[in-house]
Amino acid sequence: MNNVPRIALVGVHGHGASHVRNVARLETAGRVRLVAVADPRPPDELAPEVAVFGDLSALLAATEVDVVMISTPIHTHVPLAELALRAGADVLLEKPPAASLEEFGRLQRLVEETGRNCQVGFQVHGSKAARTMKQWVADGRLGDVRGIGTVGTWIRTQEYWQRARWAGRRELDGVAVVDGAVTNAFAHSSATALLVDGSGAADQVTTVETELYRANPIESDDTSTIRIRTTRGTTIVAALTLTAEPPGGDPRIIVHGSRGRAVLTYSSDRLDLTVDGVTTTSTPSERDDLLLNLIEHREDPGIELLAPLEQLGGFTKVLEAVRLSEPPREIDQAYVTWQGEGLQRHPVVTDVSKWAEQAAENLALFSELNAPWASQ
Repeated sequence: MNNVPRIALVGVHGHGASHVRNVARLETAGRVRLVAVADPRPPDELAPEVAVFGDLSALLAATEVDVVMISTPIHTHVPLAELALRAGADVLLEKPPAASLEEFGRLQRLVEETGRNCQVGFQVHGSKAARTMKQWVADGRLGDVRGIGTVGTWIRTQEYWQRARWAGRRELDGVAVVDGAVTNAFAHSSATALLVDGSGAADQVTTVETELYRANPIESDDTSTIRIRTTRGTTIVAALTLTAEPPGGDPRIIVHGSRGRAVLTYSSDRLDLTVDGVTTTSTPSERDDLLLNLIEHREDPGIELLAPLEQLGGFTKVLEAVRLSEPPREIDQAYVTWQGEGLQRHPVVTDVSKWAEQAAENLALFSELNAPWASQ
């Protein structure tokens, strides 16, 4: 295994633990070798030959690596990616890639300057179902596209909002964080809609309207609608909440066409197509792994990256609009019911799932639908 790519992972807890498992799977297949990890909290269990460091600077000073995977808080992404790129490594960077459009531009310039690769951890970009939906839009199978709606109705408890100092924050210690429903929990929603529209780059997004609300005692949004318009003339509306009625629902991308509609349930990669009144459902297929795709691209540049940094500029424009917006409006507690106890306590906003469905269907904001707890 001496000639396989040497992998370093920054951040081994939380979502980072899934990266540890995935690297182990690829290592068993002989495709990579995990040589080091960096985390201020030592990992629970790793192979003895894997070096452990407190931070990435120390790791890079002591260890030769080919790819650095970064699974850390949002506001640390760009500084850590810069360290890795300048050390000559390629990067797999968790989403969202940056906490501002300025940071995103800085990261793009670093990628160009160093000539290295930066793949962003939007796993749905590895979905064959998502890429099939994109092809249907491109080849006109659905007719003229009226717009794309996305709906996400999840439940998040106080434990979620207390998972880290940066959770639920718009900024921390004077640094932009931009956590929240739109930019983090449901980041795949707008990013996948832009992928499907073929409008992933920053210059393909013309306007972003935001309508942000919160029922939780946090800085960021937990219930929101956003409306994106692209240079293709497509309107995209994302209707998202982390305050849904139990048990919540799977997030979906809905393409509205003149001949029919397509619905991608992206958590399971189920794809439903209705054209001229006939509905077919595809069996969920295995996703392409983003780390393996990066490795294959390193070996053969003719293999395109599935989630290259430049194709997440449109999503970063959405994040920037959220960052620059007024703070989320607090939802009147008359429309909020609290359920559960302690860390499992969570708010439920009255009929929020119904309003989210209507927003995605009508490509309208909550206030335009006259949701009783929404205000313009």
